Order: sequence, then C-alpha cells, then structure tokens
Amino acid sequence: MTPLEFLQRLAALVPRPRLHLIRFHGVLAPNAALRSQIVPGDPDQVPAPSTEPNASPPATRARMSWAQLLKRVFEIDMAACPHCGSPLTLIAAIEEPAVIVKSLAHLGLPTRALPRSPARARNLLQTA
Repeated sequence: MTPLEFLQRLAALVPRPRLHLIRFHGVLAPNAALRSQIVPGDPDQVPAPSTEPNASPPATRARMSWAQLLKRVFEIDMAACPHCGSPLTLIAAIEEPAVIVKSLAHLGLPTRALPRSPARARNLLQTA
C-alpha cells in the first residue's frame, strides 16, 4: 500500500466536523415525551408521571457557568483566590475593545496578540 492510499483510507474514517456519532431514537430521543421518566436525573428531582396528554416536560437544569466549566476542565477555581483561598467576587466584565487596550497599555502589557509563525512544510509522503 502506498502512503497516498493509506492517507485516503485514513481520511475516509475521520467523521465530518460537528457530526454526532451517537444518535438516540424512540424514548431516548432528545425531544421524546417520556424521556424524563426513563433517563436518570438528579436523585432529588423525581419526575411525577403526568396524566394530561399535552403536559409540558419538566424544566431542565440551567447550563454550567463559565467558572464551573473552567474548574471542571482545567482545574482552575475562579471562585477562590489562588494565594489565600478567600472567595472572589466579579467586579466588572470589560467587553469594549478600546477600554481593554487602554487597560492593558496602562499595565504595561502587550495590546496586540503575538504574530503567528508560519506553518512548517513537511513532506508526508516521504518514508523514513
């Protein structure tokens, strides 16, 4: 098998971006009426079976906050000070680019992102 044939076969196995590889049907489908009675949830919240035919499904939990996601993924606790461990509070969220540039310049930090270096050329078809 040539290296090009190998890459063609390998590329055929890679799924397209943002394609779900597991699909649920029937009661396990995301919008199924009986899903809340089948899929386990919080032990404190036991859904009561509804007798109405057009009853709306119970409300789902809200998404995790960005601080909880950072703690879960990167083990960064945004709710506690890294030096003393005391709780932190959010003072402001600066979203305006002009204010961000002014604040970074005042702190002596770079106001522009570092330039990216060009990708290195590699010959993938060359065998070692």
